Amino acid sequence: MPWKVNTKMEQKVEFICEWITGKYTITELCKAFEISRPTAYKMIHRYENFGIEGLKELKSNPKTHPNKTKQVVEKSILKLKEKHPLWGAKKIRILLFNHCDGKDIPSVVTVHNILFKNGLVKPQKRIKRVKPVYPIFDPKVCNEVWSADYKGKFLMGNKIYCHPLTIADSKSRFLFTAKGQYKETLKAAKAEFTKVFRKYGIPQQVHTDNGSPFGSVRAIQRFTRLSYWFIELGIMPVFSDPAHPEQNGRHERMHRDLKASCAKPSAYDLKAQQRRLNHFVKEYNNIRPHEALGMKTPASVHRFSTRPFPERIPKFDYDTNLKVLKVTQNGAIRWKSYYWVYLTADLKGKYVGIENIGNGIWKVFYRNVFLGFFNENSIRDKQVSIRLSQNMV
Repeated sequence: MPWKVNTKMEQKVEFICEWITGKYTITELCKAFEISRPTAYKMIHRYENFGIEGLKELKSNPKTHPNKTKQVVEKSILKLKEKHPLWGAKKIRILLFNHCDGKDIPSVVTVHNILFKNGLVKPQKRIKRVKPVYPIFDPKVCNEVWSADYKGKFLMGNKIYCHPLTIADSKSRFLFTAKGQYKETLKAAKAEFTKVFRKYGIPQQVHTDNGSPFGSVRAIQRFTRLSYWFIELGIMPVFSDPAHPEQNGRHERMHRDLKASCAKPSAYDLKAQQRRLNHFVKEYNNIRPHEALGMKTPASVHRFSTRPFPERIPKFDYDTNLKVLKVTQNGAIRWKSYYWVYLTADLKGKYVGIENIGNGIWKVFYRNVFLGFFNENSIRDKQVSIRLSQNMV
């Protein structure tokens, strides 16, 4: 299948999309999606009768419940909330003892649910959890996954911070560079990646954390301008889960050695510090035996990539079944002349492909990478743009 999906609903939609093309038999689809034939025919039957909505899981809640809160108690809860709009479920429940029989008073959770059902609860703001694009944590060959990160800044003798950028191959542990920089910027990182790519070729994936300029938990799929540059080069950017540095443990372990060798103590200025970093890279790659490599050195295991760095971004042609739209300067695509769907300012001037999967739902791709969904039926205001969603809308 061309793109990997994560949720159960997305897998169902992807199955129906592949079935509609007529390119595959039911047997082939069942094998690819790892489902039984009865399940496949059941999804097809639901889709033919109810469309995309028919693929959703059917609720099996009972119509009645013996412990359902009495209507008079619910009304008392709503009246008390109207009288005390800033009070929560715990305080409302205590007041119920003054108005209702004690045996009829529900739990705090039930009171909260009644308030929530009637739109009287203001949920607290929480950080949105982003679905990760899982990297290959245990690559089988060199250049399958490279890892990159900025090792924590440290003060040099001149009281200026040094930010070392490190890039390494996850299979061989070969350290391509440890470049000391004054700031962690897109321009500096891109320049160093370009230098490494020209010398060693390009990998299939680049695994980083979610810090700038590599990723952003607030962005679509956590992609940044650097991520889209990787995609244009044919490299898939992948990220560790937020607050989980152990998912890039090999790189973090190397950083511990780098810190001990180069930052305790640090050099006086960046020029002298870079000499120390270069010495560490040479020693780490060619002299220091690595236990995970059978006591071999990274340089003896590593092989150059067979994918050369393209000096010019290769042109990409979208499939004919995709509608191609240009991202405007405000980071949105124009929809039906006067509506807007916001993507990201990092894609301004670029072209994206959108695919209709039925019922007004569209999938959005940048080159061959899936970005998200939008529902044209939810676009109502000509002056306000809607945002791309990671889930079916």
